[in-house]
Amino acid sequence: MYANISYQETFGIEIVNDELITLETMKITHLLGIGAMALSVAACTTNPITGRSSLQLANNSEILTMSSQEYKTTLAKGKVITGTADAKRVVSVGSRIKSAAEKYYQSIGRSADLANYNWEFNLLQSSELNAWCMPGGKVAVYTGILPITKNDNGLAVVLGHEVSHALAGHGNERISQAMVAQYGGQILGGTISNGQWASVFEKVYPIGSQVALLKYGRNQESEADEMGLYLMSMAGYDPREAIPFWNRMESAATGSRQPEFLSTHPNPETRIADINKDLPKALEYYKAAGGKL
Repeated sequence: MYANISYQETFGIEIVNDELITLETMKITHLLGIGAMALSVAACTTNPITGRSSLQLANNSEILTMSSQEYKTTLAKGKVITGTADAKRVVSVGSRIKSAAEKYYQSIGRSADLANYNWEFNLLQSSELNAWCMPGGKVAVYTGILPITKNDNGLAVVLGHEVSHALAGHGNERISQAMVAQYGGQILGGTISNGQWASVFEKVYPIGSQVALLKYGRNQESEADEMGLYLMSMAGYDPREAIPFWNRMESAATGSRQPEFLSTHPNPETRIADINKDLPKALEYYKAAGGKL
């Protein structure tokens, strides 16, 4: 189970991405019996685009409030680029992907899922090859990644991936995983305070500085790859550009410290194989959006 899986120290335990969290949840379910099972079922959310189910226990309204505050803090401490061609491209491409997502959710009768999202797309001055999205649609792209994106299609790969993290509720899922690992049965007893939820949020999302380290598990990153591929296609961007983009990212990482954007992603061979598997469906979305095959 531990083969080819990285881990990080979080909350005083080793979290092997999603795998150890899953193991911890299984242990708690075994110890606490049917109550934990009922809790898991009640808090289970299914992604309407990928079909993946995830445990999301946290209060979304509180998460969105905290993420909005942290986003403002990050922008205030960093250098936001506005008015340039690159800044306008970030807003334009991001808005198209956001609109495509809203149209899709409306078509399946789930517009309410996005009711509380308040999207923002900003370009920040930084040499980091990175981009991220806070829960609720607060997106930041660093100037350092733009030479790797090269064009609107490459930028759409990045923004589709980041928008997907927000839409899939990966922030809620990550916080919920951390809460289960740290507090276990207290969640069932309803004894978790708002302060404890806030403390976990700050550890999962240690923003507060220009360099944001948003740590997702490998399963979440793989889902964002897949979902992002579909979203960029729905928005009319060519999904076939995803493979060249990821190859450029890997080349940029060769011989230097791995970019944060790649830190918890699947290995390159797995990612490319997954993209090739998902491309036929993505191309259907692309064609429906008016793209030329």
